[in-house]
Parts: sequence; structure tokens; C-alpha cells
Amino acid sequence: MRSDSRLSRMLHVLLHMAKHDQPFTSEQIATMLNTNPVVVRRTMAGLRKAGYVRSEKGHGGGWTLSCDLKEVTLLDIHKAVGGPRIFFIGHENENPSCDVAKVVNAALGDVLKEAEALVMQRLEAIPLAELLAEFEQLYKAEMAELDRKMAEQ
Repeated sequence: MRSDSRLSRMLHVLLHMAKHDQPFTSEQIATMLNTNPVVVRRTMAGLRKAGYVRSEKGHGGGWTLSCDLKEVTLLDIHKAVGGPRIFFIGHENENPSCDVAKVVNAALGDVLKEAEALVMQRLEAIPLAELLAEFEQLYKAEMAELDRKMAEQ
């Protein structure tokens, strides 16, 4: 089964937007994500509807952030992109007549509900600003290492 990468892909795009305070066209984003601009527009539409991005048409236009990354969580983005269920494990038969299947369904259902609630709680606890800060820290460390190597030559 293919995994749904909309959340991670849109987080990637939003962090680039935050770092490069400029509009990104659907074509630029599509190139970044190795996908089609139509897919980008469809996915970004959910972010626009939620108020996290805006788009301008015409020359110099494109997608830009319209939110405070401190106020937006990973769960917010997951919901905005129409994120699927977290787990795709399911029951063989939703309404079984077999008592064994009833017991199995109940056990799996409870475990999956608890696990999904935990994942959602964790996604809600991580603001996008935290990801941006981690990215900037990594970037600075890489640039410092590059400067060090250049100085050694």
C-alpha cells in the first residue's frame, strides 16, 4: 500500500516559504516535490481555505504564507490537506456474525482508537515554528562546517 505523503510534502513547502520570503508558483512547488502543478494547486487549496496560505495570480504572483507559524500545528496542516486516517488497519468484516470476529474487531478497534488519539495529540503539540527553528539550526551548522572546510583549504 502506498503511503500518503501530503502532510510531509506540504510541511516541506511551508518551511521553504517561511525561509524564502517570496511567492512560489505552483510550477516551482511541483518541481520541488517532483509532481504536477495541478496536484500542487489542489493540495494548496486546502491550505488556502484554512487561511494558512494565499495565492496571487499574474506576473510576480504565487503562493505565500498568510499565518503565524507559532500558531499553526502539524495537526492543523494534516486536517487542511484532507489528511487520511492515520492507520489503515481495518476489520475484515465490520458487522460479523462470528463471535471470534466480534472479539477481534473490538480489540483492534480499541487499540487503533487509542493509537490514533496519541498521534493526533502529538501532532497538535508541534507548531510549525518549531520545525523552522530546527531547520535553521541544522542549516547554520552545515554552513559553519562548510566555512570550516573552506578555511582549511
